Amino acid sequence: MALSSPPHRGQGQEEEEEHRRHDDNQITSPLRKKLRSCHSWLAVDVARQLIAGGGELADRAGGVDGAGGRRPGDAGADVPDVGAGHGVVRAAFVPESVLLVPQGAADHHGHFGADRRGALGRLMAAALPERAFLRGTRWEFSLNPGPFNVKEHVLITIFANSGAGTVYAIHVITAVRVFYGKHISFFVSLLVVLTTQVLGFGWAGIFRRYLVEPAAIIVIQQTYIHVLYICLLIRALHEKERRVKGGFTRNQFFLVAFMCSFAYYIFPGYLFQMLTSLSWICWVFPHSVFAQQLGSGLRGLGIGAIGLDWATVSSYLGSPLASPWFATANVAAGFFIMMYIITPIAYWFNIYKAQNFPIFSAGLFTSTGQKYNISSIVDSHFHFNTKAYEKNGPLYLSTYFAFSYGVGFASLTATIVHVLLFHGSEIRQLSKSAFQEKKMDIHTKLMKRYRQVPEWWFICILVATIAATIFACEYYIDQLQLPWWGVLLACALAFFFTLPIGIITATTNQTPGLNIITEYIMGYLYPGRPVANMCFKVYGYISMKQALTFLQDFKLGHYMKIPPRTMFMAQVVGTLIAAFVYIGTAWWLMDTVPYICNTELLPADSPWTCPGDHVFYDASVIWGLISPRRIFGDLGTYSAVNWFFLGGAIAPLLVWLAHKAFPGQNWILLINMPVLIGATSQLPPATAVNYTSWILVGFLSGYVVYRYRRDWWERHNYLLSGALDAGLAFMAVLIYLCLGLENISLNWWGNDLDGCPLASCPTAKGIIVEGCPLAKSSFRGALNIARTDPARLADIYRDLPYD
Repeated sequence: MALSSPPHRGQGQEEEEEHRRHDDNQITSPLRKKLRSCHSWLAVDVARQLIAGGGELADRAGGVDGAGGRRPGDAGADVPDVGAGHGVVRAAFVPESVLLVPQGAADHHGHFGADRRGALGRLMAAALPERAFLRGTRWEFSLNPGPFNVKEHVLITIFANSGAGTVYAIHVITAVRVFYGKHISFFVSLLVVLTTQVLGFGWAGIFRRYLVEPAAIIVIQQTYIHVLYICLLIRALHEKERRVKGGFTRNQFFLVAFMCSFAYYIFPGYLFQMLTSLSWICWVFPHSVFAQQLGSGLRGLGIGAIGLDWATVSSYLGSPLASPWFATANVAAGFFIMMYIITPIAYWFNIYKAQNFPIFSAGLFTSTGQKYNISSIVDSHFHFNTKAYEKNGPLYLSTYFAFSYGVGFASLTATIVHVLLFHGSEIRQLSKSAFQEKKMDIHTKLMKRYRQVPEWWFICILVATIAATIFACEYYIDQLQLPWWGVLLACALAFFFTLPIGIITATTNQTPGLNIITEYIMGYLYPGRPVANMCFKVYGYISMKQALTFLQDFKLGHYMKIPPRTMFMAQVVGTLIAAFVYIGTAWWLMDTVPYICNTELLPADSPWTCPGDHVFYDASVIWGLISPRRIFGDLGTYSAVNWFFLGGAIAPLLVWLAHKAFPGQNWILLINMPVLIGATSQLPPATAVNYTSWILVGFLSGYVVYRYRRDWWERHNYLLSGALDAGLAFMAVLIYLCLGLENISLNWWGNDLDGCPLASCPTAKGIIVEGCPLAKSSFRGALNIARTDPARLADIYRDLPYD
């Protein structure tokens, strides 16, 4: 099968022109209103090209399917189309690499590396030999089937995106081996990784009829906003253009931005790491706990903190240059409410003994602010030891960490209510039409001329993966702890939430998390077994998230006319390769890196502190080991946090009622409560400076530059995003290979990160924490320590600053 466009318009041209006129009428009225919230007119222009001009886009993207498998090249010569085998062969040489780089340096979605893959593709087309292998057989292929074309570029992007990001199940393995110090075999770990990565294909196959193939009026309303821009970006990179005098072509601009990003990252990445978080308040008040709590970008509220490091900006929330301004504004509002209103009020009113602990932390504490000894409450069978827990006392969280779970509760209910109120009629319409022969939009009509991926392929993957998961959990129950019914329940949750969360992702480019509700349910149903809780969360949450990633790729292929079976093969191969590489790399690192993830024994600037794994482990203790009943239930300290469920359900209703009361106020529709409430879902492991920097750059790009320099924004915004990502990633790898492997570091004040050592100190009277100054009237506590352990007292107060 050739990787080319459907046939040119011939006999059906009049019918397709009718489609074009009909779709264009649709996009000029309700869609303008819908897209006004997301860089409106550019989005409308892109949508017009994609929907109203689907046939033209297909013609530009490649040649004629079935016409000898060749198309006119750029210079007029015959160029072979990229077939299913050819496309993947060359794609295999330019995947999104698994990089051993600092946290977040390679965590961005693969779509926004499309520009750098285009440059690599053209380089390889010029350099690779054209020799054909296995000539004369059905498996004949060449490493260089011709000039690098649009469709091959899209296929490589899809292939790489399938393996981009992180493999979530690795957190389970890290938690068991590194944090709990228990045994889990490599084979069992491999089974968990493979099944969690592949399970999402089943849900994607089921829901593609809802989120990929609907008619035009619904496609744009439910489409993945950033996929529109990727289509525009890839097309721009392949269109020939002449350099304007005094300016750059798109490729020249990308190369210049890439080199600047590459050269600059040596400073925040190695020479001057304080650029990661410039917390000027800490410099002005070097001996004040209160001031450093306010100003620290890494361990405090981040007031005034800014990061001059693209990794700081984009590592957790993705590139702000790719976020629609209305979504950025919702994230900013949610962040400011949570970080600068709720958290300070709760802390300074000492709610839940907040002042006994750091103002911002994901740690687990005793009532006296000391680190909780988790190993003491785990018995020899890796179950919860009730007597030991009663002896040690209840577990406490920082108030921010406790409220962050409440925000997660609210985000979940807000998502369900928001989708029912604002998209319920569309879902009903889709449900009625999904199994009926309806009038198709131009994209679906053109794609129907390709051989489709049968529904039973997805069903077979789904059934086989569920069967393999049940086998692994039952046969290795001593290692995984998850019973068969837990697997089925996790799958049911993923099935239920994929559509509503998919709609939120499609319309805002933000994905509410499902991880908290999975932990909550399993913690109540099966308490005292942390590994079971982690596995249940991974199967229930990440399979849904994987499904959404695959659906985004389906949508991209749908717009760019990639043969569905070729696209499906690229996704499967990319996912499997990523799974094997990730598990192999993680296993090797856990065996070879001394003190990996141990923040007490590693230096502060170590890349192996594993902030995400720490949060994952802490969650397994809270929800899996101790159980939500002893933390958030009738036996716990934080039972009032459950009211957030109700608050989250009410919030979208208020927006909906306001819209009904004031239908002429279109700005009300821009308030997206699932995004606003769930804005801080990445905090922790993300820190305040990640958000303040992301919001600032998003405001400058999505509002200021877009409003006042729109031509520049349309031409360069996404190229700049990809160039910054690429430059950072390549320099990060270079730093690690040349300096990190040899443990060569620089010790000077510029590498002291944000310079706020007191930001994590408690402020309550009588609380003694190593490395922190005495609060007023806490000398009695110091005297008690002096009587029992004078050596510890000396360690605590050696060379300390005082308020």
